[in-house]
Amino acid sequence: MTYTNKRVKLASRPVGLPQTANLDLDEVEVPALTDGQALIKISFISLDPAMRGWMNAGRSYIKPIEVGEVFRAGTAGQVVESKNPAFAVGDYVTGNLGVQQYAVVGPGATDPRSPEYLVKVDTSLAPLEAYLATLGMPGLTAYFGLLDTGQPQPGDTVVVSGAAGAVGSVVGQIAKLKGCRVVGIVGDQAKADYCLNVLGFDACVNYKTENVRSGLRAACPQGIDVYFDNVGGEILDFVLEQIRFKARIVICGAISQYNNTTPVKGPSNYLSLLVNRARMEGIVVFDNAANYAAAAREMAGWLREGKLHMPKVQVEHGIENFLPALLKLFSGENFGKLVLAP
Repeated sequence: MTYTNKRVKLASRPVGLPQTANLDLDEVEVPALTDGQALIKISFISLDPAMRGWMNAGRSYIKPIEVGEVFRAGTAGQVVESKNPAFAVGDYVTGNLGVQQYAVVGPGATDPRSPEYLVKVDTSLAPLEAYLATLGMPGLTAYFGLLDTGQPQPGDTVVVSGAAGAVGSVVGQIAKLKGCRVVGIVGDQAKADYCLNVLGFDACVNYKTENVRSGLRAACPQGIDVYFDNVGGEILDFVLEQIRFKARIVICGAISQYNNTTPVKGPSNYLSLLVNRARMEGIVVFDNAANYAAAAREMAGWLREGKLHMPKVQVEHGIENFLPALLKLFSGENFGKLVLAP
């Protein structure tokens, strides 16, 4: 059978918000498979704030997407043809296959060190898109960032920004499981209601309708022990004003800064770290690859026991809508985990 593949490639590096001219949508015929290869039909593409950073040249925790290269993305899909004995037609898999409708993988699909590595997933346990959310990179980021870096203790006050998102919603729930008081920072009343009434947060601060500084003081009268930061900017400064002795600040992302055309705004209140003998540390989930399986098993157990809710999954449609869908991450239009069905 002949397949036609639409794919999105990086055409140029953006300044500020990405524009249509920065991307190129093309269409190619998928070549016939050779021995050791498998063809994956991509069902869902993960849309993540980090994608904006990957468009930039320069040193980072991962190499940038090269101009002319298929846009990097985590994906979930199904094997539709196979000449690789490790994968049967009908298998569901996840992997970093990029923003396209089909992907051909070779023998490296069975090697965890390979960029084309695939993981088989069981859709009888959870829907396929969930493996790009709680049981995928966002959930693992929340797990390792909070537990290993944030080190919450029972009775701690944990604050998380982007609290209704794919990472933040899991951070808050795990903190509750560990006996903490949890305060979310969101930008929408519906998101606040979701965090409070569905996820069980103790309080929420809406940065669009409230004064964040005073809102945090009211919600955290004893101060803040752990802050899981997904947004950066002035909210990080407000939190630093209110941290407690030996607080832990987990830097996961800074979505408020990714599209700046001026220098990134760093924390002006960083001396609070000195005064409180506190710690600020970055989290990149790839550093924990050796422990992914154990973490996923524990979270799957929490899901089965009803202790952990799957975040909302917002599905956008059409590969030609990749850019407008991605930009929803930066305008606050997304709710939960955002994916694209190409």
